[in-house]
Amino acid sequence: MSSSFGADPRPTTRVRPYALTAGRTQPAVDLPMEAVVETLPYASRFDWPAGDVRTDILRLGGGRLSVAEIAAHLQRPLGMVRVVIGDLVVAGTLRVHTTLSENATYDERRSLMERTLRGLRAL
Repeated sequence: MSSSFGADPRPTTRVRPYALTAGRTQPAVDLPMEAVVETLPYASRFDWPAGDVRTDILRLGGGRLSVAEIAAHLQRPLGMVRVVIGDLVVAGTLRVHTTLSENATYDERRSLMERTLRGLRAL
């Protein structure tokens, strides 16, 4: 199937999002869409096939992006990405950084809102 909007360099897949998450809709850990995730150094020991969404998420986690930003970069449904990220956190390959506390500064809150808006706009 071709698109009139230009060639997409990613391989096409017919796997539905619910198949990637075994039908689950909630992540295994508390995972707000604005949470920043980070790939842990020893995550490279996992060897999934090329084009596997987990590999793509681990690659993007090296840039310490939010869950929403990762979903936007991958052009995948936010709910599905949250579930897969939750699985990767449980597996010990990703770390979730806490979102803002009650004592967060104005600049921290503004930065979080800007990152979240960028991710949402990209969706």
